[in-house]
Amino acid sequence: MAVSSFARAFPSFECRSDPDFSRPEIPSAGCGGFSGKSQSAILRGGAAAHGLSSLILRFPPNFVRQLSNKARRNCSNIGVAQVVAASWSNNQGASGSTPAAKAVDAALAAVAPVEIETGVEDVVPAAEDPSLNAENVQPEGLPLFKYASFLNSDGSVAIHAGERLGRGIVTDAITTPVVNTSAYFFKKTADLIDFKEKRSTSFEYGRYGNYTTVVAEEKISALEGAESTILMASGMCVSTVMLMALVPAGGHLVTTTDCYRKTRVFIENFLPKMGITATVIDPADIGGLESALENNNVALFFTESPTNPFLRCVDIEKVSKLCHAKGALVCIDGTFATPLNQKALALGADIVVQSATKYIGGHNDVLAGSISGPEKLISTVRNLHHVLGGALNPNAAYLIIRGMKTLHLRLQQQNSTAQRMAEILEAHPKISRVYYPGLASHPEHHLAKKQMNGFGGVVSFEVDGDLLITAKFVDALRIPYIAPSFGGCESIVDQPAIMSYWDLSPSERAKYGIMDNLVRFSFGVEDFEDLKADILQALEKI
Repeated sequence: MAVSSFARAFPSFECRSDPDFSRPEIPSAGCGGFSGKSQSAILRGGAAAHGLSSLILRFPPNFVRQLSNKARRNCSNIGVAQVVAASWSNNQGASGSTPAAKAVDAALAAVAPVEIETGVEDVVPAAEDPSLNAENVQPEGLPLFKYASFLNSDGSVAIHAGERLGRGIVTDAITTPVVNTSAYFFKKTADLIDFKEKRSTSFEYGRYGNYTTVVAEEKISALEGAESTILMASGMCVSTVMLMALVPAGGHLVTTTDCYRKTRVFIENFLPKMGITATVIDPADIGGLESALENNNVALFFTESPTNPFLRCVDIEKVSKLCHAKGALVCIDGTFATPLNQKALALGADIVVQSATKYIGGHNDVLAGSISGPEKLISTVRNLHHVLGGALNPNAAYLIIRGMKTLHLRLQQQNSTAQRMAEILEAHPKISRVYYPGLASHPEHHLAKKQMNGFGGVVSFEVDGDLLITAKFVDALRIPYIAPSFGGCESIVDQPAIMSYWDLSPSERAKYGIMDNLVRFSFGVEDFEDLKADILQALEKI
């Protein structure tokens, strides 16, 4: 049982977590504040007679609320600390010379610590509690100095006090702290040399790693079943760095027709500058993969599964066996599946990448990408990543950590809503076709059931109409946002012909299977009945 240390210094007060609002408030004096006389009565112990132990105390904003270190150690209850702060403010105004911290330290020293019976554990008096010893916040090996011994300016003290000579290491916080730093220091030159000669470890520089980011990476590794994971600034950052790191100059890769457009652009327009060529096959074309492996020195087979936007599925186990027999690596982009719906590494893939912007982050508020796999391969990618940059901001890493804690809950809702809505849409007369792996009509439905635990929250479908009719349907929707992403708590809808391919002519879009009436709907975690009603009312308007 946690007991406020304030009770040790002022035994007449009882710190309560659930105040009784039926008791009368303390009368205020002057401008809504407490007079010095009334506060003195409180501190002398007369408060118990007035029921102060269960009141919420209010103070005007002009009170001094800065506590000395000793006061903070002995007044963990913030309400009580404010009482003391108010007293200091008035006393200072009267005397004009006694420093606040000294006044409170003297008051605390005059009261003997009180042992408290908790029935659970012994309470260590404040003066004897080793966890409150200021020496314990100093990193090992650093001497204790008075700042005044070498810092003569308030400006210098403001920069270094509480940090340069050591700071508390947070080990009991429930949430992971955000480490905002661009570099890491060494205590002395010998430590730097130890690091350079690999006798000790350090990130050294912010681009090479961050403690907050490592927590997120370890979470993803655990979910993917991977030895190692790197988080980068975006999903595209991960894909491009991976391709450049694992496909040698002059090498060859195999990819699939249905994929994220910017991935295709990089493969078609940028990799050729490095002499890298590609064979593009249908996601289900096993014969095409075998032919490419036979006729080319293939370094990598890279595909999404499910794919974007038609949610095609690749037989990960089969293609992995074929590629490994020819010495080629297999990388699966599992963004539409997530590590919960599909374990690509367990199915035989060498590497799995995710746009953590989507389901993993899950709140439409962060950009990030991850790549997971065996340490040997990930180290190769990491070496190039350290050169190119693209480091994830630690605040973004924190958002990824936070988002992952509800991933399984969100995904359960999104899987369920998407499956039920896909079935409703498939039966609707104003929908000509639905693309969803959970439907028996999907070309890889049996494969999806074999290698996936759920089919995701995205459903693509074609409206029975042209570009303008489809746009009218999209505009009639009231819940989803029109935006180019998916996987978040909020539902999102887009018309790919406009959102992603508007710069191409209808005939050019058709080469990629993108018809004017195609809609991609990412279901969020809103109530199913609300989403159903919204979609049906929008269909009624076309």
